[in-house]
Amino acid sequence: MLETRFAGAEERLGPRRRELVRNILTHPEDAYFLSSRALAKHCHVDTATIVRTVQALGYKRYADFAADLRAHFLARITPYALMKSVARENRSVSDQIRQSLEFEMRNLQALSSGLSTDEVVRMAKKINAARRIMIVGVDFAAPVAQLFAYALVAVGLHADAPTGSTGYLQQSIQLLGSRDLLIAISFGRCLQDTVDSVICAKNNGVPTFGITDSEQSPIARFCDHYWKASVASPSFLESYVAPVAAINALLVCCAQLHPGRSLVSLQKKEENFRQRWYTPQSSPPRRT
Repeated sequence: MLETRFAGAEERLGPRRRELVRNILTHPEDAYFLSSRALAKHCHVDTATIVRTVQALGYKRYADFAADLRAHFLARITPYALMKSVARENRSVSDQIRQSLEFEMRNLQALSSGLSTDEVVRMAKKINAARRIMIVGVDFAAPVAQLFAYALVAVGLHADAPTGSTGYLQQSIQLLGSRDLLIAISFGRCLQDTVDSVICAKNNGVPTFGITDSEQSPIARFCDHYWKASVASPSFLESYVAPVAAINALLVCCAQLHPGRSLVSLQKKEENFRQRWYTPQSSPPRRT
């Protein structure tokens, strides 16, 4: 994380370099897409100053610094500001599509290299042992939370992803106890309702687990355990490919740890689905 590097190197930087980095961090939307030469021109310094400052922060290459600066930008940007910034880059639509797919693949690769199978098994065991699982996701994360809860119920677990007002969410959390589990999903600066849910659960002695995109996020800071899944995207919309992949890995593990329970529950679901599947009518309606 760029902020962490700056905090560690701040005392070693001179006043001018400290001010330079602060200005870049304060206005990343003006700098994240610039080359070292363009950034130097933007900041009214020479290129060598930019390169030496980046090295003082612990980066071997300017490209690594630029990648962290973009992540810093994306973690704090609003959809409107991101769309405005992308439009300013003057890329073609085809280029933007390719860039979007590249981000998705990069996020998946980072998840795959950073998440061990042992960690997936450990968390799946905690989920399976919980009496009740409450999954909190707000705004764009709400459908992901609902998908997670729906799939856990399908394999025989008591899970829910409450929707509605802040009051209803807090009221639902008050019903949880030490044998339950709260799972929070939020990214970037994190939404207030999700963070408040984690804090409320912890105050009541409820175990907590988070899925977020940074070790510096409030979800990572307050949850007992957390996984990091990047949602970086060049679009106005965060990429949920990596978080959903992490959830799918958990679901596979939860089901396979107790295959008997999962099969019983899925068999009941299959019987229900037989009545819900689309069936072609014997005589299709005539067109008018």
